[in-house]
Amino acid sequence: HLKADLMRQFDTQVNEFMDSLIEESASLGSSHVSTVFPLSDKEKSKLSTLHSLLFYCHSNLLEFTVNHIRTIYHMFIALLILFIFSTLVVDFIDEGRLVLEFDLLVYAFGQFPLVVVTWMCMFLSTLVVPYVLLSVWAGVYPTSNHRALWTVLAGSLLLLYQGLCLGFLPTYVVLKNGLPPASCFILILEQVRLIMKAHSFIRENVPRVLSLEPNKASKTVPQFTQYIYFLFAPTLIYRDKYPRNPCIRWGYVATKFSQVLGCLFYAYYIFVRLCIPQFRSISMQLFDLRAMVLCVFNSILPGVLVLFLAFFAFLHCWLNAFAEMLRFGDRMFYKDWWNSTSFANYYRTWNVVVHDWLYYYVYRDFLWMTQKRFRAAAMLVVFTVSAVVHEYVLAICFGFFYPVMFCLFMCFGMVFNFVLNDRRKGPIWNVIMWTLLFLGQGVLICLYSQEWYAQRFCPIQEPSFLDLLKPRSWTCTPQTNTAVDAH
Repeated sequence: HLKADLMRQFDTQVNEFMDSLIEESASLGSSHVSTVFPLSDKEKSKLSTLHSLLFYCHSNLLEFTVNHIRTIYHMFIALLILFIFSTLVVDFIDEGRLVLEFDLLVYAFGQFPLVVVTWMCMFLSTLVVPYVLLSVWAGVYPTSNHRALWTVLAGSLLLLYQGLCLGFLPTYVVLKNGLPPASCFILILEQVRLIMKAHSFIRENVPRVLSLEPNKASKTVPQFTQYIYFLFAPTLIYRDKYPRNPCIRWGYVATKFSQVLGCLFYAYYIFVRLCIPQFRSISMQLFDLRAMVLCVFNSILPGVLVLFLAFFAFLHCWLNAFAEMLRFGDRMFYKDWWNSTSFANYYRTWNVVVHDWLYYYVYRDFLWMTQKRFRAAAMLVVFTVSAVVHEYVLAICFGFFYPVMFCLFMCFGMVFNFVLNDRRKGPIWNVIMWTLLFLGQGVLICLYSQEWYAQRFCPIQEPSFLDLLKPRSWTCTPQTNTAVDAH
């Protein structure tokens, strides 16, 4: 008993100490500290080493914690086995043979060579254009007599590039070629990621040029290798140097990528067993309140499973795999969002990578422009930007405009952010947060799936602009159904 008590007290104190150090280092960062306090090269090196140690410890502590809850991981694997078994049994009964075609996955990732070519064009342009514009502007600006003119010219060229090459090109390719959903998500999410990275790179380096003497301004442009590293690194905040781990664990990388692949097959069986049969039958019925309520509650289970899979596959496996290959030390891609007792804390901890970008370049820059007078308005701007981007991604990838995500963000998300704030403590608030999160996932899966099938069951040959804005599922009836699409 004495040993157990001592170990419990020691574990609590170490966890509190490490959490405080990690939180402080993450909130400041080596580059943030150097902008506030003048540090020597030796001190910067020590600070970078401290960051590497802290985040390496954080990664190990996280894996250590996962080992204690590995039973949950095993439960999800068991559920996947049951999905596979039930699918094989049903296919054997219906077809008289085992069907292992994975036609839904083949359809979802269709036209993949076109996706690769388009991504290469996007990436290479992001690799060259922002860096060249910054280098040319930094070399001309300090000694020019027309600084404002050069700044406006460089900024206009950057905006033109982002609007045409990163904004218009991928969207045009997706819409023109009718890419299927998974291929669309790859291109559009990469489009958003590259735009955010290019903005961060320019935003972090322009103030350096403006703050230094004319003869030293051109030397502040980062090395090209630093910019390349940033484009691949699992972060959206540019820094000249990041905490680095001493070695690469290739077995760890292989494990994470195999888990991503496993999550893809898991999602396939969720849609095949829980979503497609249900929404095919619902789409053949008239739209009414009873059908809507049943649809939402029947969609909660697949919605929650898809939420967990997206979190595990991308925020944990995918980002950790790239971080390991790049020896990237800052592994705080998420925090313990599952313990949140408020939606304000959930928004901060669910996706730390995107949250940091929104905080530095939307929230803080808005406060700087307004001289810190409108904090509520700054939060509203953050929610609006996030809601618009989420809805844009879904609208382009699904091929129809149905602003369910936008309404959930701007209406319920804003309300919950202020009502369920950080002052709410205790287990009951965590239960409320999970209940509302589950219900929201059910609404998303239900409404978007209904609209997906309505678009295919009730096509309009020459839709007007109003027809594109009006949800098809509201007016689609069994009498107007045409041939059913296989997907």
